[in-house]
This record gives sequence, structure tokens and C-alpha cells, in this order.
Amino acid sequence: MTPRMGLCSVTLRHLDVPDVLRAAADAGLDCVEWGADVHVPAGDTDTAARVRDDTAAAGLAVASYGSYYRAGHSDPAEFKPVLRSAVRLGAPRIRIWAGATGTEATSPERRAAIVDDTRRTARAAAEAGIELAYEFHRNTLTDGAEHTLRLLDEVDRAAVRTYWQPPLDLADAEALAGLDLLGDRVAAVHAFSWWPGTTRLPLDARTGLWRAALGRLRDRDLDVLLEFVPENDERVLTREARTLRALAGAV
Repeated sequence: MTPRMGLCSVTLRHLDVPDVLRAAADAGLDCVEWGADVHVPAGDTDTAARVRDDTAAAGLAVASYGSYYRAGHSDPAEFKPVLRSAVRLGAPRIRIWAGATGTEATSPERRAAIVDDTRRTARAAAEAGIELAYEFHRNTLTDGAEHTLRLLDEVDRAAVRTYWQPPLDLADAEALAGLDLLGDRVAAVHAFSWWPGTTRLPLDARTGLWRAALGRLRDRDLDVLLEFVPENDERVLTREARTLRALAGAV
């Protein structure tokens, strides 16, 4: 088993579906995480089916459906159209968010609601053969590896895992320690280089971080998805994909 290399469609949200697929295929990538914000709106099942077919025709796989459903915060009814679109898209995984506030700012009652809602949505998704994974992000209950692991343990569902990405302004050693802590609970990785803050750099600006991270993921069955390339410029995607493959191959 080796990771698949792919693209988050939100990176190129200014492009239409055919152009996203063309860019991903030209870059030699394997798969696409389709976002619900522009390319595959939740509930638009005709679009989802068309994108599924177009993705396959381009020789690519659907990695996942990047939803903006926030467990314990969104209207519970909003998950139904998300799930319908994921099914028609042929997505094996739906990305969701763990609430809308950070761990320290979330009350026990709200935390319990997030856990309960995650279990509810996971049950519905599992009936369709789809897993869930949390976005790994500040201002949610996954605002750090220890916090994420605690939440996953509370949810206690095998079909609920997490994404991982380098936390904002965290040194390489600390970021990698978090990846180690999460272990096989990681379903996918969002790959980008930000430093400092949200300054977008080429992937090779953090070569040490990504070579080490990819070494840890070398024998894992998951997706490594390029996100936030500099300037959201499709013209640099081939370069960034080449860097990703080179770092993976150098492990």
C-alpha cells in the first residue's frame, strides 16, 4: 500500500470541473477531493453524477467529498443532501468539521452535541458505505492532535477518522509529533507549505517537514492531497505535484 497523490478542488475553485480535471491529469495526480463549495454543491445530485463520470473519464479517482457540514452546529437536516451528493459522486469519504469553536471555547453541552451528531451522521454514511473524517483545523474540536484523538475516542466509531495538515505556525518537530500521535486515525492529508502564518509558499519551502511526513505515511493506504498552492495558480500545480512525488520517493 502506498498513498495516492491528489488535489483538493478548492485549490482551483476559480476553474470549472473540466479545467480542474485537466490540471490534475496534466500534473500526473491520481485523485481529486471535490469540494461542496463550488464544484459539487450539496444536494445537486445531477452535478455529482456528472463529475463522477468526468473524473473517471480523465483517468482519475474521486478521493472524497469535501463538505462544510459542521457536526453539532449545522442544521442536522443539512447532512442529507451532503450524503446524497457523496453517494452520486462515488466518494468513499466525506470530510466534515467538528463544530465551530475551538476546544477551550466549547462548552461540555456543545461538545456532547458534536459527538452525538457525528455518531448520527456516521451511522447514515456507513449505511451507504462511506466513512467520515474531520477536517483538522483551528476553531474546531480538532485544533490539535491531542484534542483530535480525544474527540475520536469519544465518538468511538471505526468509520470516523481525521485529516491531518501542518498546524499554523507550528514547528516541524511538533507538527510531526502530532502526526505520530494520530497514527492510523489519519484518513487523508492536506499538503501545503504555509510560513509564517498563512503565507503560501511552494511545497519545497518546507522540504524537511514533508519528507519526514511522507516517510511516516509511506506504507499507508490514504490520500495526500495538494491544497493551497501559491496564488491558487494552476500553472504551478505540475511543479508542486513533482515536488510531492520527489519527496515521497526520496524517503
